[in-house]
Amino acid sequence: MLRAERGISRRQLAEALGVHYQTIGYLERGEYSPSLYLALRIAQHFEVPVEVVFSTSPFPRIG
Repeated sequence: MLRAERGISRRQLAEALGVHYQTIGYLERGEYSPSLYLALRIAQHFEVPVEVVFSTSPFPRIG
């Protein structure tokens, strides 16, 4: 949601984080759990607390 709101493509975010663009898709679909390091880097990239991006309970589906 943060990525889409800011008009950033999966590829752009992946390049900024140094990961493959498919990794971003897996994360967004909940098919992959990031390492703590990657989770913190994603939060830092968006300048939000990590809890805004990741949670131990599922987020409600949008749409």
